[in-house]
This record gives sequence, structure tokens and C-alpha cells, in this order.
Amino acid sequence: MSCSSNIWREIQGEVASMGLLARGFTETHYLQDGTDVVLTRNHTGHCYYHGQVQGHPESSVSLSACSGLRETLKTTKYVELVIVADNREFQRQGKDVEKIKQRLIEIANYVDKFYRPLNIRVALVGVEVWNDMDKCSISQDPFTSLHEFLDWRKLKLLPRKAHDNAQLISGVYFQGTTIGMAPIMSMCTAEQSGGVVMDHSENPLGAAVTLAHELGHNFGMNHDTLERGCNCKASTDKGGCIMNPSTGYPFPMVFSSCSRKDLENSLEKGVGMCLFNLPEVKESFGGQKCGNGYVEDGEECDCGEPEECTNRCCNATTCALKPGAVCAHGLCCQDCQLKPAGIPCRESSNSCDLPEFCTGASAQCPANVYLHDGHACHGVDGYCYNGICQTHEQQCITLWGPGAKPAPGICFERVNSAGDPYGNCGKDSKSSFAKCEPRDAKCGKIQCQGGANRPVIGTNAVSIETNIPLQEGGKILCRGTHVYLGDDMPDPGLVLAGTKCEDGKICLNRRCQNTSVFGVHKCATKCHGRGVCNNKKNCHCEADWAPPFCDKPGFGGSVDSGPIRQADNKSLTIGVLITILCLIFAGSIMYLKRKNFMRWLFTSKKTTIEKLRSVSPARPSSSSEPNHVHPTCVSKNLIMKPQNTTTQKRDGPRRPLPYQIIDISTPLKTHEVPPLKTPQRVLPPLPQLPGHQAGPERPLPAHPSLRFSQVTIDSLLFNIYSSVFPGHRPQKHYFV
Repeated sequence: MSCSSNIWREIQGEVASMGLLARGFTETHYLQDGTDVVLTRNHTGHCYYHGQVQGHPESSVSLSACSGLRETLKTTKYVELVIVADNREFQRQGKDVEKIKQRLIEIANYVDKFYRPLNIRVALVGVEVWNDMDKCSISQDPFTSLHEFLDWRKLKLLPRKAHDNAQLISGVYFQGTTIGMAPIMSMCTAEQSGGVVMDHSENPLGAAVTLAHELGHNFGMNHDTLERGCNCKASTDKGGCIMNPSTGYPFPMVFSSCSRKDLENSLEKGVGMCLFNLPEVKESFGGQKCGNGYVEDGEECDCGEPEECTNRCCNATTCALKPGAVCAHGLCCQDCQLKPAGIPCRESSNSCDLPEFCTGASAQCPANVYLHDGHACHGVDGYCYNGICQTHEQQCITLWGPGAKPAPGICFERVNSAGDPYGNCGKDSKSSFAKCEPRDAKCGKIQCQGGANRPVIGTNAVSIETNIPLQEGGKILCRGTHVYLGDDMPDPGLVLAGTKCEDGKICLNRRCQNTSVFGVHKCATKCHGRGVCNNKKNCHCEADWAPPFCDKPGFGGSVDSGPIRQADNKSLTIGVLITILCLIFAGSIMYLKRKNFMRWLFTSKKTTIEKLRSVSPARPSSSSEPNHVHPTCVSKNLIMKPQNTTTQKRDGPRRPLPYQIIDISTPLKTHEVPPLKTPQRVLPPLPQLPGHQAGPERPLPAHPSLRFSQVTIDSLLFNIYSSVFPGHRPQKHYFV
């Protein structure tokens, strides 16, 4: 115990391996009858660490204290990793299930440390031990074992355990010098995202370095050969770099400049489309700890140790948000506040990728989504596969440089029908080169024309040129490649999976298969022609339509990617403004028409009435009698006018004067008006009430039918006015 205490005192800045175990971490082993036992456990023992040796700032250490201390000197996208141990590995570790599980977790701890400087984190989501028997055929042939394991992963493991990559740790000694194998540029694919690793050392670091190497191939990293001129921070006597073609002791633990460049190029091409989502962390491996950089249960934020935290929204000591802060981390968090819904947080990276938008409810950008496999590439003659648009042309440019293009179909057919190292459709179950059937020829070795004089991918690639004579004379030059990349990588000169081989067909497992196998057309039918299907089989709708089926107006996007709300807000605002302007315009026209009509109507009516007034003699004025005007009764275009020309002064109620009926359905002609025999007197206006201003002379009542029409129009205009200018009440004038 004293030895352990001394060592701990020499380690500074100890940090538990952060985020190594993701929420949903499982351990799997099998009973004697083959029944699988799946356990979910919390590893609370604080026994896995990253740190530095005191006094040596350039050093790094990864330690395990779960079963005694192991010390190794020398020195983050998110990979959700599953590690599987075969039956032979189980036997070599003393048939102790718990012991081997701890070994696998320790291997993952090292791998996570190796990839952190590349801004890649490796989150272990599951370990599985084949303690009863192997679930697929594992032999000394690494190539066969690799493809058997990848087939098992696709058919058995993926359906029951979501993950990005799976690696097999085998206790079988592979033939030759091979200690591992993995397909290149295959990360996130269902068919090839994985590898096999021989556990060749008693120290788990040995298997960890090999696993990191094969994982690098999945990322698109090539070997660090001499002709590439790679810069490695670790000298050969200190292990060199992880992607060296061969490895020894001490084990390498860093990546070279070439590996960084290869990784960058692969990510730009779309490799690793599944690595954008942050795994939901239940607790970091080694126990929950504020300051480990991962937001765990009970924490609002985690910006690392207080001395390294630069986040102004998070309290590094308590892992709680500072006052006024709503968030502290994530692409949808800005100035400690959530970004509004619809703000883009991840743009499309290629012709098969789909953009993601903030939801307004989370600080994290939604997980990356892309077009459904088999969907036509946007603007490129090809089909999407795992978020990438693979084409023969792009592969030729990669091998031969700018100006290269695919060779005619006859080149593929003739060369790949040979079934040799220079023309084939991969290897069969016996590791022999397989001949391509004519229909599958464009899924074998890539055949190109043009470009550079020799392959541009390195001196370990050689040109294979084939001249095919034509019946009509002449010949066609076909250029293939053979790349010597070591025994741990399948031939990169083969056509990549997902490449278009014919119209409506795509290369899968070295066969030219119909895109209907992906079900993209069936999925697209539920989007009603207003969206596309994404890799999660959900509709990604156009901006004006709502998910999940794009059949109702909405904000676009999908249930996975967030709403396209920002662009929709602009169009909504424009639409509202146009609607208001149209209503104002229509209301103005109706108001002007009504005003002109009523002016003409009542001007004509007033003129007629004044003429009628000239027919009736005026009453003598009296100072004792209040001045007023008798009402005029309107009925069926008839106006009743006084017949008598004299009035009498009376103290009692006034008796209604007799009236004569005059038809004014049409304007009276001037010659029909009898000459005046008495002077006409205009009555003075009614006395003005206190507080009221004198208004214009009130006209006589309108015809009932005109009044009804007038009130209806006025009410209509009032409603329009109120809808356009809410809260503002117009003055209403009724004619009575």
C-alpha cells in the first residue's frame, strides 16, 4: 500500500478517464446453454486515470489501480465503441469473465487517451465476452476472421446494440506477421465499421495500440511510410507513431502529422457521419466527478478543473450554472442563453448530408442526419451511402490526381474477370481472389484513364496498365493500381461500397445490387413529395411543411434535425405584411367608392329636397315658438310635404299639418315647379347644446332601402378597418 501511495504522490493533475462509459453501457457474456446475460453496472471504483509525471510536463501516464498499478509513460467526433472478446481470449485470461471485462475496459481507456489530441473521444458503450463459444468463425486467417466478424456485427450485434464501431479482441494467433486488420475509410458503415485485433501482449497496452491502429484505418488513416515524410513527435526508440506499418516495444502512443492529415481529408469527404452526436453520459468511468469535462447526473455543466476552466457560464467548483445562465455548453448555446429555434447549428457537409437546426429547447445541436441510403446524390451522378456520395470518378481522382476519370466499361469487364491480384472482386471464403461476374465488374478493381503518370497515393502503389484491342481497330488503355499497404488492410484499389455501378444500382459486398434493397422509395412516399427521407427513415420536409409527413403547413426540417424556423419566419412576416397591405388597399378602394357614391347620392337628394322646399311656403317666424324642422317621412320613394302655407301660434301641442303626396322617384323638372307667390324663408338652425360644436346641416332621411344598403356597407368597412388596425376605433357616421 505504501508503494501505491508513493506513486500517487508523483502523479499530478490526475483525471479519471472522462466519459469512457456512456449511458447504456452493457456487459454481455453467455451461459452454458448459449443464453446471453446482459448486465448494466455502475463502475464506481476510481481506478483508471490519465495524468502527468511530476516534474516532467511533456510526459503523460495512463494508470489502472483496479488490480494493482500499471504504469505506462508517454503521452477527442465521438466514437461509440463496442469491444468483443472471443472464446480463445476468454480461455487465455483464465476463464474469468470479470477479469476479461476489466481488461477490455482498460484497453478502451488507453484508446480514448490516444485519440483525445485529435479531438476524438472514444466512449465505451458495451463489452461482450464469448465465454461459451465463438459467435462467428474465428481462425488464424485474419482476412477471413475480419469478414466473419463484420458480418456477425451487421446481422446480430447492430440490431440489439446501437454503436458506431466494433472491435474484436482475439486470443487466436494470426498467421504471418499480422496482428490486426480493418477496412480503410469505413467508419460508421453497417458493413465494415470494425476490425480484428490479436491480443499479443500480456500488457493490455499492446492490444490497445493495435486497436487504435485499426480504428485509424477505419477513419481513413494510412501507414506512416518513409516516403510520406511524416512528422512523428516520438522517436523510434520511444515507440514512434501509432500508424507505423509495424510495432514493437515500447508501444507507440501518438499520431503523426500524416495521420492528422488523413483524418482531416476523410472527415471532409464525409467519413464518420455518425460521430457528431455526444453520447449521453451516465457517469464517467472511474466514478462521477465534478471537473472531468462531462455533464453527468446531478450536474448542470462541467468545464473541467477550476484552474483550466474558461467557461464564463459555468461554476467550475460546483458544476452548476452561474446566475442568469441557462446553458454553458453546446452549439446551440450562445452567451449563456439558448439560441432560437431554426438557427443552423450544423451545415450540410456534402451532397448527401442534411443540415441541423437548433430546437430552442436544448443547448446541443441535434444528432447528425443525412439522406437515406440509395437516395440520389444532390448534384452528383451517384447514390448516397452512409452519408457519402461515392463515384468511380472521385476514386480515380483520389488514386491518379486531377484529370483522371473512369475507364470504359469494357476495362472493368476484361480486367476484373481474371480473378488475380490485379483484377478481381475481392477474396472468397478461402482467401482466394474472386472473379467478377460481368454484371458485377464495376464493383471490383477500379479502372481509370488520365491523371498523373503514376498513382499519387504514395510510392507503395504501383500502376497496372492493360491494353484492350478493339474489333474495329485500335486499343483502350485501362489503368489500375496495386497498393502495398501491409497485411492489415484490404485492397484500397477496390471500388468502394456504395458506388453507383448502373442506373438504379449500387455496389454492395462486391456485387452490383438494386437500390431498392434500401427501401428508400417506400420511405419517400410518406413525405408527400414535399421532403426527403433521412437515414432514420423520417421525412426531412421543405421549409413550409411540417414533419413528420410534410402534409401540413409548418416550419420544415424533421423530428431529428430541428425546424427550419428562421427562413420560415421571414416568409411568414412577408406574408403578413402583404396581407395587411392588400386589406388596406381593398378597404381604401371600398371607402373611396362609398364616399363618392354617398356624396353623389346625397348631393342629388339635397338638391331635390331644396327644390321641393321652394314649393312650400315658409311659416312665419315666432319668437315664442322654438325653431325646428318637421320630420320628413320616407316610404316607397314618397315624401310627404306640408300643403298649407300658413301656421298659427298656439300654446298647446301642435297639430300635425296636412300633407300632399308628391312622387320624387325621378327628379322634378324645373318647369313643373309652380312659381312662388310668397317669399321663401329658411328656418334658423336648432339651438346648439352646451359643449357641442355646430355641425353641418343634417340632411333629410334617406330612403329605407338606401339606408339599409348604406348601413351594411358601413358595417363591412368598419370590420375591415378593425381587422387591419386593431385597437383603433374609427368614427362612424350614420345618415338618419
